[in-house]
Amino acid sequence: MRLSEAVNRYIEHQRALGMRFNAEGYVLRALCKAVGDVAMKRVRAEPVAAFLNGTAPGDITPTWSKKFRVLTGFYRFALTRGYAKTSPLPKAVPMITAPEFVPHVYSHSELKRLLEAVPSACSSGKVAIDADVFRVLLLLLYGAGLRLGEALGLTVADVDLEQAVLCVRQSKFYKTRLVPVGADLNSALGEYVSRRRVDCLGEPDAPFLRLRNGDRVSQSVARSAFRRLRALAGVLRNDHSRYQPRLHDLRHTAAVHRLIAWYRGGENLQTLLPRLATYLGHGNLAATQRYLTLTPELRREASLRFERYALGTTSGDQS
Repeated sequence: MRLSEAVNRYIEHQRALGMRFNAEGYVLRALCKAVGDVAMKRVRAEPVAAFLNGTAPGDITPTWSKKFRVLTGFYRFALTRGYAKTSPLPKAVPMITAPEFVPHVYSHSELKRLLEAVPSACSSGKVAIDADVFRVLLLLLYGAGLRLGEALGLTVADVDLEQAVLCVRQSKFYKTRLVPVGADLNSALGEYVSRRRVDCLGEPDAPFLRLRNGDRVSQSVARSAFRRLRALAGVLRNDHSRYQPRLHDLRHTAAVHRLIAWYRGGENLQTLLPRLATYLGHGNLAATQRYLTLTPELRREASLRFERYALGTTSGDQS
């Protein structure tokens, strides 16, 4: 059996169990491309190690760990079914040596610059997405905390302006959830619908966000446009990170900004954090914690909350 066939069978198996397995499938197909579509018995340790190491040999990164975890599951599947006799994976798993990736939390000034630069970023004929479509995408990612795939997957029928609710269908964990939106975002969506005549299409299943040619906006097109936007707006990381700010960081920023607002408002976080997890489509608080990076501003608000609690000027159930 060839590697590609075994990979396809593993992906089908995982999806039959109810998993999307998109990111994992991408890793496995990248493995096929890296080592070649050879017979399973001809997959050697050296090219697999090179695939794991990627462009940062010597650094054991979270990406290395993710690849290793996916390949471990694949070879466990392959060995139990007789597709392979041995595993080419390293026998010992080293400790992560590279710094853990920290998403970028946009400042309000950076968000303003991004939105102001949208018309310039979309003015080139090389960009397939109109400015008003791209602006609404950014607002959905930040204002509603959606994942990129969730925002791009919205249909005309999924956007209920009267009730100010988005219906996010078949999200990361094959769940559907209702996402209420604030008055400002709902107003922006209404203006977009009026300009684009989205509600006049007579096609409830049509994409809410479309390219100039009418097709649904793809993630690759959105990310490419954002790279251009980021450069024009001068929004860059200067912390020696290997990665520049991403579209997905808008969702992370939405969570952090919400937490800061709750701190400043003296809200009960023990009550509100589970609600934030539900709003973001997480099954538990542990998943939400990944989005709550301790920025200097967030640390300052947490310190002020603790100081008020220590001085007895606020109730302890809000910590």
